[in-house]
Amino acid sequence: MLKQYKEAIEKSNIISKTDTDGIITFVNDEFCKISGYSKDELIGQNHNIVRHPDVPESTFTLLWDTIKSKEIYKNTAKNIAKDGSTFYVNTTIIPILDENENIVEFVAIRYDVTKEVFYKHKLQKKEKELQELNASLEKRVDEKTKELKELNETLELRIQEEISKNEAKQKVMFWQSRLASLGEMLANIAHQWRQPLTELNLTIFTLKKSAINGDKDEVKKFYDESKKIIKNMSNTIDDFSNFFKPDKEKQPFKLADSINESLHILEKLISTEMINVKTELEDIEVLGITNELSQVIVNLIKNSSDAFIHNSILIREMRISVKKEGGFGVVEIEDNAGGIAEKSTYKIFEPYFTTKHKSQGTGLGLFMSKMICEQGLNGSLDVKSKKGTTTFIIKIPLEKADA
Repeated sequence: MLKQYKEAIEKSNIISKTDTDGIITFVNDEFCKISGYSKDELIGQNHNIVRHPDVPESTFTLLWDTIKSKEIYKNTAKNIAKDGSTFYVNTTIIPILDENENIVEFVAIRYDVTKEVFYKHKLQKKEKELQELNASLEKRVDEKTKELKELNETLELRIQEEISKNEAKQKVMFWQSRLASLGEMLANIAHQWRQPLTELNLTIFTLKKSAINGDKDEVKKFYDESKKIIKNMSNTIDDFSNFFKPDKEKQPFKLADSINESLHILEKLISTEMINVKTELEDIEVLGITNELSQVIVNLIKNSSDAFIHNSILIREMRISVKKEGGFGVVEIEDNAGGIAEKSTYKIFEPYFTTKHKSQGTGLGLFMSKMICEQGLNGSLDVKSKKGTTTFIIKIPLEKADA
């Protein structure tokens, strides 16, 4: 049994024996394996053969003082192998005594902890790096905190400056849009008046001819007809004046009325351009300024008319509908004028963006239309396009009108 115990210890541990002067008298196979030396190279040599040069002299002084005092010495030793590599062993050195209590030899039992020590060193290195990084981060945080503090002190002033710049920019765009709308209004008046002026000219010529011939009945007839034409022209001026009247008081109004007003204003344009407009208008009331919605509708119809001409569309159709949808009054204006390129649908509401020639468009119409829907009507204006058709969707909340 003693032999089996000895074999078990030798096969599971690194064992060596030395005499009282530290000369190796025995090593097992595990010792040879970890040190790289053969038994013949080790036996008879001083145990310092595996001593690592990094280990201080004081460590060995303590070792010899301990074991010569007949005490057991325990420590983790750093050794060097034959090939120059480093290995670590947990070492227990036991003095062996004779019957007279004199030291006759030393037995050293070790086990390999090289991996554990290397892992520990790597962990210590990482901890040191983390400490350095933490110190660096603290310093950078302090610097950034100081920068943010300084930035915060000036941020409010900078925000106010940017707000002022944006307000001035929006005012410029607003007045540019107003001037563009005024130009369109004058063009529409001219368009509306062109045919009545021709009719009036013919009527006055016929009136003059009848007066020369002395036909009083004909004179009266053409006189009344001239008055009627002039009255219609006067009504046209009133229609456009009311349309651009700066009425800022929000009141409940019917979406259908605003749409019909827009169609009436553009009646001549729709007829001249041969646009077939179909309407499906539910009786829905919202809160806002009817003239502002009419401006948006007129702008969208005129854009469709321009697109019909630009894309050479022969059969020109538009559909305007009003319906309720999820607490909103929804106006949809659809045309078959060729659609909008996908890359442009994301930009068409940006100020100064236009798909028209620079001499024909300012790029402010849709931008201002969206502003009117969002700020004036508390709603939204969006667009979708597919298969040659374009649909603008206006959504205006119903609850305020109900209240």
